[in-house]
Amino acid sequence: MAYKGYLIDLDGTIYKGKSRIPAGERFIERLQEKGIPYMLVTNNTTRTPESVQEMLRGFNVETPLETIYTATMATVDYMNDMNRGKTAYVIGEEGLKKAIADAGYVEDTKNPAYVVVGLDWNVTYDKLATATLAIQNGALFIGTNPDLNIPTERGLLPGAGSLNALLEAATRIKPVFIGKPKAIIMNKALEILNIPRNQAVMVGDNYLTDIMAGINNDIDTLLVTTGFTTVEEVPDLPIQPSYVLASLDEWTFNEG
Repeated sequence: MAYKGYLIDLDGTIYKGKSRIPAGERFIERLQEKGIPYMLVTNNTTRTPESVQEMLRGFNVETPLETIYTATMATVDYMNDMNRGKTAYVIGEEGLKKAIADAGYVEDTKNPAYVVVGLDWNVTYDKLATATLAIQNGALFIGTNPDLNIPTERGLLPGAGSLNALLEAATRIKPVFIGKPKAIIMNKALEILNIPRNQAVMVGDNYLTDIMAGINNDIDTLLVTTGFTTVEEVPDLPIQPSYVLASLDEWTFNEG
């Protein structure tokens, strides 16, 4: 079948760290030329959609703002759907805090409706203690994404998932995770694209997040070995992706 919509990861797929992936850039261009709908789906909560758009320009990718869907945006959409109240305590970078505040949520450090935890470069014991007490007081515990590590030039550093794991240990309450490979971000992205899941494909470099997001949610998957998951690992993956490519240049859009 010919897929009618594409869900696409960014880092490791369209670019890698601070380096270009020209085949990724051309992949977006080809989608645009053919008029095929796509959504760039990222677990990153430290950037606003506008800053993601600007960053992509540095990788020769021009894409409309409405094609960018972050874990922050999915978190706000989920909070709005839950409709528990307009108070929150947020651990995270300014992009996450601003998006939640812009959606009308007011900070409450004692009895918030939600505790939201994303990657925070300046996390402190006091922030974690405040979140712990608020969750114990009945706040809905939301993790923006389950990524335990983030790859950097220094190596694998603690990710948002690690902060959430600490709070889960302290409260004995599991967070509701929003980002890949969980269902919430995928369902929301498909809803925005207005594409049935059996006519969409998830494209990414990370088997644990991108590809499992597809597998767990009945969406076909395309693994490109330009980032996290290597070609050497592919034969031992527990469930094989629908497709595996060394480069997105190898993909033709009438495949399926």
